Amino acid sequence: MAALTLLTGASAPPPSVEAPSVEVGITGLRNMKGQVLVCLTTNPKAFPDCSKDKASVRMAVKATDAAHFKVVAPTAGTYAIAVVHDENSNNKMDVAIFLPKEGFGFSRNPTITVGPPSFKSASFAVTGDTSQSIKMKYMF
Repeated sequence: MAALTLLTGASAPPPSVEAPSVEVGITGLRNMKGQVLVCLTTNPKAFPDCSKDKASVRMAVKATDAAHFKVVAPTAGTYAIAVVHDENSNNKMDVAIFLPKEGFGFSRNPTITVGPPSFKSASFAVTGDTSQSIKMKYMF
């Protein structure tokens, strides 16, 4: 009887659920200097600068490794990615007369006119592992 109680009273541990990941590929880097700063956020108000989103995923990837890398999303949801080619590795986008001196790009590669794209134009659903290909843009 005790063995029956052990078998029926014990519950199996819940299956572990891995956080979804986004495979990112960056094309169009003008050189392999420095690093690529990556921002993954679900917060439209924090896009494209993740500094105001404590829940965002921020990372730096060596430019030589930027053709293919993985970003782990905290949970499933709607995300947008912004990247900066930080050629001089000073951990910020350098600007000249309000224009970026370094390259940048966004998930879904929205058209850039004046200023950064909206969160909506760069956002995509993450419900499991997914991928994004981002083309870098340089102003000069």
